[in-house]
Amino acid sequence: MSDSILLNDHGTWAEITLNRPEKLNSFNDEMHIALRSTLEFVLADGKRAVLLSGAGRGFCAGQDLGDRDPSKMKKTPDLSQTLTNFYNPLVRLIQNADVPIICAVNGVAAGAGANLAMACDIVMASDKAKFIQSFANVGLLPDAGGTWNLTRLLGPARAKALAMTGESILAEQAADWGMIWKTVPTDDLMTEARALAQKLATGPTNGYAHIKKAIHAAGDNTLDEQLDLEAGYQKICGESADYAEGVSAFLQKRPPVFQGK
Repeated sequence: MSDSILLNDHGTWAEITLNRPEKLNSFNDEMHIALRSTLEFVLADGKRAVLLSGAGRGFCAGQDLGDRDPSKMKKTPDLSQTLTNFYNPLVRLIQNADVPIICAVNGVAAGAGANLAMACDIVMASDKAKFIQSFANVGLLPDAGGTWNLTRLLGPARAKALAMTGESILAEQAADWGMIWKTVPTDDLMTEARALAQKLATGPTNGYAHIKKAIHAAGDNTLDEQLDLEAGYQKICGESADYAEGVSAFLQKRPPVFQGK
């Protein structure tokens, strides 16, 4: 495995760390490949939750522009290739995963780094963290799902303002606006994030998968379509062993022991 990605196996859940701290964990091709292969591995291994974080003083500064200097290139770059080959498959993998993926943002999350965080299911951030849609500063638009997530989470007015101005938004404001779940004191961030991952890894994994699918569909469905979708998913969940265990535990006044099935 590349040193640019660290994997810590906690049994029922996995912790993945972006590990290019000297570059604020910005992406090069090596880290792209390593992150995706690591995430594919832990999902195939049956982990029931994943925690994503960054080493050092930042979460992720987006794409490493060190090899993108136009003055050193023979022709203009085709940036769509980076998206098609790397970012887009990664975002789809996160969104389609049948387990919760938590992101702990310990510092700056800029450009595609901010949008990678927003692609995760639950985002916790240090009270010293900040999010920056830095694309307009180099003549680009938010990618890696940025225009989609910003618009859905914040609405068009705030999405356009953040994308066009490139202004940073502090974690507390991001939480107030509904861009992330919540802020946590810096010294407590990883302890709380790991505790949440552990909790979710012992929960009703099948139910979590259908929660993700239903919420992702809600933005495009009519009310009638969403009601039908909920009914269909509830049928599936109601036939699961986790549902039977949850009801039994409730009636017996004991903690449930979910198997994730």
